Amino acid sequence: MPSNTSSLGALPARFRRQRLLIVGCGDVGLRVAQALPSGVRVLALTSSSQRVAELRAQGITPLLGDLDQPRTLRRLAGLATRVLHLAPPPSQGWTDPRTRHLAQALRRRSAAAALVYGSTSGVYGDCQGDVVDETRAVNAHTPRAIRRVDAERAVRFLGRGSATRTSILRIPGIYAPNRGGGTPRERLLKGVPVLQAQDDVYTNHIHADDLARACVAALWRGRPQRVCNVNDDSDLKMGDYFDLAADLFGLARPARVPRSTAQGELPLLLLSFMSESRRMDNTRLKRELRLRLRFPTAETGLLS
Repeated sequence: MPSNTSSLGALPARFRRQRLLIVGCGDVGLRVAQALPSGVRVLALTSSSQRVAELRAQGITPLLGDLDQPRTLRRLAGLATRVLHLAPPPSQGWTDPRTRHLAQALRRRSAAAALVYGSTSGVYGDCQGDVVDETRAVNAHTPRAIRRVDAERAVRFLGRGSATRTSILRIPGIYAPNRGGGTPRERLLKGVPVLQAQDDVYTNHIHADDLARACVAALWRGRPQRVCNVNDDSDLKMGDYFDLAADLFGLARPARVPRSTAQGELPLLLLSFMSESRRMDNTRLKRELRLRLRFPTAETGLLS
């Protein structure tokens, strides 16, 4: 007989199958779909009808909807047993209405067992090279990171007000040789400079495949209302990362410039990354999510 204590046990057999809804099913979302245990049905929210065929070809059921239009999200309520939210906030403003719209839609009917949100390490702000674990208070400075803090609040509120177990992953720079723009090669070929050693900042990375595996682990093992840093074991400054990539690719190392002249040579977005320095601790990733990194260093990942 079906169990009465299980959220799935009392349902007909065709509904007891795990159903994962991926919101923001880009490169990482597709990798998650490939990394899932067998038997999990994958659905993906997309606002583009042009992606329907691509998602179906990957064995994913596409659902048309737009996070900026709440009325298009009503069908999501009670649809999935687990939710992975990887969609970015809007590109402007100080809040993330998209995450709030999603949370409101999910609350309309029976709660999903778990929701995992992919946030950014930028919420920590500039830590001046300190080692940062998840107990450190957020200190976002850029509008981009402030919007992520707002999204995290919405996710926590959902977890407190429903039966959904919510988890937050704080993600640094994502790379992979088989990911569009996923390595420094293009930037190295353009000869974009990096900061001189005394001005340089610590940066953190995660291989896209390890990030996908971390998402899967958090969906099933994440603790309620828990934050987890998702980064590899590398301890590199940004310039050293680009030097490493140049050596591995057989390209010239980038020129080093002082911060005082970099402001006139580099794009504002790149300069914003160069204004924050931190070294993320990944102990929770390994102990609580029990994830063994396949690419523990940038060197192993760039050669994959």
